[in-house]
Amino acid sequence: MKKNLVLIGIVVILAVIPFFTQKGAEFGGADGQAEKVITQIKPDYKPWFNSFWEPPSGEIESLLFAVQAALGAGFIGYFIGYNKGKKNRGERNSNA
Repeated sequence: MKKNLVLIGIVVILAVIPFFTQKGAEFGGADGQAEKVITQIKPDYKPWFNSFWEPPSGEIESLLFAVQAALGAGFIGYFIGYNKGKKNRGERNSNA
């Protein structure tokens, strides 16, 4: 339990430190940076495809990203918990 709390503390510290050390910085995604590099290398580059739907605002895009992350984390948590439960149930049955 103590090890988990230490690991969670380290993750929180790693996530918060950039906000204090990089004051005024813009924390954008990698997509925009990649697009800039591509246009510098090959200015006449044409994308292979375009999005079929563009979210109406950045807030909705962030919401959809958060929902996707929550669903993924829920699935992973369920999968890990289910397998741990199966393992514990199997150990309990073999000790009886």
